[in-house]
Amino acid sequence: MNTQVRSSRQAALWDGRFQSPAADAALALSASLEIDLPLAEHDVEASRAHVAELCRLGLLAADDADRLDVALVSISGQLADGSFAWRPEHEDIHMNVEAAVIDAVGPELGGMLQAGRSRNDEIVTDERRWLARITAGLIEDVADLRSVLLTRAEAETTTILPAHTHTQPAQPILLAHHLLAYVEMLDRDTGRLRDASRRADRSPAGSGAVAGSGLPLDRHRVATALGFGGVTDNSVDAVSDRDYVLETVSALAILVGHLSRLAGELVLWSTPYVGFARLDDAFSSGSSMLPNKRNPDSTELVRARAARVAGNLTTLHSLMRGLPLAYHRDLQETRPQMFDAVESTRLCLEVMTGVMDSVAFDQGRMRAAAERGHARALILADRLVARGVAFREAHRRVGSLVATAEASGLDLSELSADILDAALPELASAPMPTVEEAIAAADVHGGTAPHRVRAALEAARERVDRMVRA
Repeated sequence: MNTQVRSSRQAALWDGRFQSPAADAALALSASLEIDLPLAEHDVEASRAHVAELCRLGLLAADDADRLDVALVSISGQLADGSFAWRPEHEDIHMNVEAAVIDAVGPELGGMLQAGRSRNDEIVTDERRWLARITAGLIEDVADLRSVLLTRAEAETTTILPAHTHTQPAQPILLAHHLLAYVEMLDRDTGRLRDASRRADRSPAGSGAVAGSGLPLDRHRVATALGFGGVTDNSVDAVSDRDYVLETVSALAILVGHLSRLAGELVLWSTPYVGFARLDDAFSSGSSMLPNKRNPDSTELVRARAARVAGNLTTLHSLMRGLPLAYHRDLQETRPQMFDAVESTRLCLEVMTGVMDSVAFDQGRMRAAAERGHARALILADRLVARGVAFREAHRRVGSLVATAEASGLDLSELSADILDAALPELASAPMPTVEEAIAAADVHGGTAPHRVRAALEAARERVDRMVRA
């Protein structure tokens, strides 16, 4: 699509009320062409539906409606091949399309195109249609990442990883269980995007500037023609509402926040001091100075984009919270935030799908780390509880053993049998539990016990397959 706006000082279409043209600075501030280009094709489609409705009402003869439709189809083709000539004095896509129609069919017939509608209801119609398409694409992108995560989890059902709380070693878990946590997050992200899309799926066309169209438009017929599932119920709300933007960008901010958490883990895991993961060359970079460097730049930038999308959401809230009803030109500034949030999310999803598809996990390093950090402390305490010891007493005694091990530079699992038997007589002569036994002990729904993880994997795979079939 052509993104070049040609300079011109021709009169604006609304200039009848004014004695002189807009100042250059005011024109530059109000112009939204280069921002709004993604909406242009939707504006043309909405205009075609409006022409059909004017014809149905008898306000346009069939031949005239056909001439207008041919002009709009021609404009659609010019938008597609980049040849459409944008004129800045017309400020936005709506008036550029209208001006092009007037150029094509003349001012008398072309001047009917705006009958019964306003730019106020046009822009929200275009935005809602654009969001419907783009949200569907983002949901597919989320599904791609979820599928990759699930495939990687299915391949790591015996890989043992130290789970952390407070960035400190806590308990051993299966890597598959850890990866499934992100699958759960993405499931919720999908639900939020679908909810936002469902509420956005209402046509405001026919709401006019604020009070509703002065023509007896069949708004339901227009909504159906444009692919909407229904119509908005209040014209004042319809032209001033941007909840559909706020909801979508809010869902995107949460989604990219999840991607940032995964990216942050990979940044940590890929450092040689941890060595749990190695990012593929395609998602790594070198240093301009240090020949030894292998930097996880892609994942670092995903973290940065998460902050950017959160900033988009904050800007949107700040724009909307103080506006009295109904339409204000302030609302024009919601679109750059919406477009940027969508593009940042799309790019981050593409990157993280590639990262997770190609990352190499070091199972040996993970297991070695899981063996350390006194990872078997809880299972020892739980076994004492099973022998009738109060948990707080069990906690105190095992904690004391951890302190003894640390003072000797040992892991809890390396303490001698004599020390263990003296501190834990209820477990005398019982061997130190293995990390596999510690993992198997978390045998509750949603826990890391192997058979629970296998069941979770099967359930997740069924959900993914069901979504693909839907």
